[in-house]
Amino acid sequence: MNDQRAEIDWRDDRVPVSTRFDDPYFSIHDGLAETRHVFLAGNGLPGRFGGDFRIMETGFGTGLNFLTAWEAWEMAGARGTLRFTSFEAFPMSPADTARALTAFPALATRAARLVAALESGLGLHRFGEAVTLEIVVGDARKTLPRHHGRADAWFLDGFAPAKNPELWGEALLAEVASHTAPGGTLASYTAAGHVRRALAAAGLEVERAPGYGRKRHMTIARKPA
Repeated sequence: MNDQRAEIDWRDDRVPVSTRFDDPYFSIHDGLAETRHVFLAGNGLPGRFGGDFRIMETGFGTGLNFLTAWEAWEMAGARGTLRFTSFEAFPMSPADTARALTAFPALATRAARLVAALESGLGLHRFGEAVTLEIVVGDARKTLPRHHGRADAWFLDGFAPAKNPELWGEALLAEVASHTAPGGTLASYTAAGHVRRALAAAGLEVERAPGYGRKRHMTIARKPA
């Protein structure tokens, strides 16, 4: 297991910034609203929740996306199970995670439960009977090809392609496509042309959609059923 932790600086004493990639972990304006716009709405959620629903993600970061999906699942009264799998090369420490998530008081109760779980170690965690979180630590270019299962929805949330190109390469995005269930979807904050072309080359139906805030565009995609 990769035991390298994220290296963090703090902007305005509240927004974590990766010193390795020189990029913030979430929007300095409203990270929660951006997550809801990009990853939930971009994947048609919570409307598609139900059954044995699986989300996969590149870049666990602060856990904001997981908390937002968990909240949406419960608020929707979804039936079945939600399995959330995230691939993360440089996990934040529980202390840094706790500090970062204080920016989102609406998620405070769930954030405390997440931090407590992370303090017990990385890996597989259960939150109630319906929700599980699996954090796969290591380079996604190596860990994703070995991983079983396919996602009903993907959150592509690595650091910006210009700063973290390894997480946006053609080979990895082809693995993302192959780990997507027929009819499954994908969303990302980036609208970089090479990312959209790589997803299309991997067999996904790719669109450019309105982004959040100052970002004019984002990417959504679907795997034909």
